[in-house]
Amino acid sequence: MNIPSDDFYTLIHAALAHRGAETLQRALYHALREAILCGRLQAESRLPGSRVIAQQLSLSRNTVNAALEQLTLEGYLRRSRRGTRVAAQVYRAPDRALPEPAVTLAKRVARLPGPTPRGTPVPALTPGTPAINYFPLPLWRRLYDRVLREEGSALLGYGDPAGEPLLREAIARHLALSRGIDCDAGQVIITEGALEGVNLCTQLLSEPGDVAWVENPGYAGAKSAFAIAELAMAGIPVDEEGMCWEGLTLPPPALIFTSPSHQFPYGSVLSARRHLALLALAQRHGAWIIEDDYDSEFRYSGEPVPAMLGMVKNAPVVYLGTFSKTLFPSLRIGFMVLPPALANAARPAIGALLRGGHRAEQRTLARFIEEGHYARHLAAMRRLYRKRYRQLREAIDTELHVAHRVLAGEGGMHLTVAIDGIDDVAVVQRARAFQLAPAALSGYYLDAKQGQTGLVIGYGNTSASQFAPAIRRLQHLIGQQTGGKA
Repeated sequence: MNIPSDDFYTLIHAALAHRGAETLQRALYHALREAILCGRLQAESRLPGSRVIAQQLSLSRNTVNAALEQLTLEGYLRRSRRGTRVAAQVYRAPDRALPEPAVTLAKRVARLPGPTPRGTPVPALTPGTPAINYFPLPLWRRLYDRVLREEGSALLGYGDPAGEPLLREAIARHLALSRGIDCDAGQVIITEGALEGVNLCTQLLSEPGDVAWVENPGYAGAKSAFAIAELAMAGIPVDEEGMCWEGLTLPPPALIFTSPSHQFPYGSVLSARRHLALLALAQRHGAWIIEDDYDSEFRYSGEPVPAMLGMVKNAPVVYLGTFSKTLFPSLRIGFMVLPPALANAARPAIGALLRGGHRAEQRTLARFIEEGHYARHLAAMRRLYRKRYRQLREAIDTELHVAHRVLAGEGGMHLTVAIDGIDDVAVVQRARAFQLAPAALSGYYLDAKQGQTGLVIGYGNTSASQFAPAIRRLQHLIGQQTGGKA
């Protein structure tokens, strides 16, 4: 069956007249495809030859042939020596829209904690955000340019799945000096932040249905990873000695997630007694401890707390670290340290799970560490955060009149204020209208309705001049809930 030429050219002329910024070739392609889909060009109908189409539309024959070849490639047309015909079974119903699909997310998604708002610029009092305006960006840029100049296109391919060897060696040396961890580069795996490290631990060391012990309250990212891995989570309360499982009847764990050097968000330090007891418990149950050492570089009194991985030989501990807190979040470089036996066993799986990448950034970071810039930056940030911590404490003492308890210890980039009887989620939501972003303490519990209420207040990204007015604003928002009662 041939297509009536009048109808055919009327159709194409109309499309070309309204093509906008499209090329003639794309406009012709779209016009023909739409005519086929809506049934105006019926199955097995024969199109005029490309020479005829070109003459009638005042187009070049190359333009016409290119459009027809693309439609043939995609299965809308069939071309042969006998001519060009519309393919069968590509007619679309007159109602173009398909029925809206029923959206049913996987059940595990319902177990995820609520999302953390992200934005630029970062609002004041955001927990976990460093003072990125103090980062030595010109120095970083020079190191990055030098890496590209010296190594260039050699860094554009996939790298070692475990990360750049130079960076892993630099991290191993840094950990030996700063955290007392005796490891080599073969035990270090580079990740895209601490969360990918938790995900890798679940993939390597657990099965769906296994039990994970988590600090309650604790890091929401770990809970997300365990929920997606379909692990059962047991919330372990936290006190002034850190994770407190003693006296509780709990299912035996496969994984134990803890932040022993500076518990998040309470700030307590896991006592030496509990350190050793937790290691013994993990050994007894054949469990693995995931040690989240997210901000131990920033401690403002006494010596750094030793890492669990370095306390006992052959400890069943996977150590996680990140540069998101010490440098800047968008760097997206973290690391994990595996015990030697686990590192050897996991090596083939790491090659299958990771691809390697961000090679220039990793090489730049290696130089940043090896040339001493990282240690100097840490020292400068430690002084800055120590000062901000004390200034924020003064602002809270002066401006926050509601009954409260400051829970976080002297370290890190946040402190936690426990306040009984408030809707902390509502306070946080209202605070964002004033460019303030503390976090709701209740949101870090497995069950927010049964958790302590309060505010987790970051000071890493907030100048001291903002503390007093920010706390006054929070006091006002809390007062509106409590009727002004202090």
